[in-house]
Amino acid sequence: MKNVIEFRKINHSYGEKKVLNDLTFSVGEGSVLGLLGKNGAGKTTTINILMGFLTPDSGRAEIFGEPAGLISPQTRKRIGLLHEGFLQYDFMTIEQAERFYSGFYEKWKKDLYYGLIDRMGLKYNHQISKMSCGQRSQVTLGLILAQDSDLLILDDYSLGLDPGYRRLFIDFLGEHVRSQRKTLLVTSHIVQDLEKIVDEVIVIDSGRALVNMPLAGLQDGFRMFSYLKMDGEPDAPKDDVVYASESVGARACVYTFRKGDEVMKRLKNNGISCRSFAENPMTLEDTFIGLTGKY
Repeated sequence: MKNVIEFRKINHSYGEKKVLNDLTFSVGEGSVLGLLGKNGAGKTTTINILMGFLTPDSGRAEIFGEPAGLISPQTRKRIGLLHEGFLQYDFMTIEQAERFYSGFYEKWKKDLYYGLIDRMGLKYNHQISKMSCGQRSQVTLGLILAQDSDLLILDDYSLGLDPGYRRLFIDFLGEHVRSQRKTLLVTSHIVQDLEKIVDEVIVIDSGRALVNMPLAGLQDGFRMFSYLKMDGEPDAPKDDVVYASESVGARACVYTFRKGDEVMKRLKNNGISCRSFAENPMTLEDTFIGLTGKY
């Protein structure tokens, strides 16, 4: 499987603030990569570099084998981009927007647009300016899908979407990329949504990749163990076994890539009794918090 995106040892700073630090990842053809990170972690900067909107301080970025800063018009036609928000001509109706945008894209598939619009139960003469924020977001997402791009880059698609509309779009998007073998790079602050569609996950913090691996491997390998602290017991120190730890009152937990017996042995060696020690099931959101911290 060849790679659609190559991002190699990218460094970038804004003044004295380093945003990306030797960031490296790739996206294979037909795969779905979830790019996760807190606000300011460097997700949008990464997309700006990929699209050639920003030149990195060092490193190499390519899309479809072309340098990111020199993407040809033919290659740009293969990319569908949602970038930091939603833009439409609000004075248009649903139908007018589709007719207007269709003239710019050779592979336009209006059935993809109307397939998403029909789920909202709106008439095609409904004016966009009179829609809710969530409905307008769906219109934009439908316009992007209708381009039938080989590569979709969606930067925080969830902006303005309530839980129902988020679920609608994720279900629709997942069916589209799987059935058509599209390549997708997606970011979102609603981490649990991505659990349904991504193949690979990269979690970045302060511009570095904390993990870069298949979702299944991450969910199988990263664990959380909880226990009850006795009075006077210390918190678990971070080391080669304990990736991170936290406590609220008497309840404490540790995050780790190791098995339970290794974790318990390390905790006891640090003076922790491990009362009621147990492994806790984790969602992708739990995993994200364990890797990056709550604050």
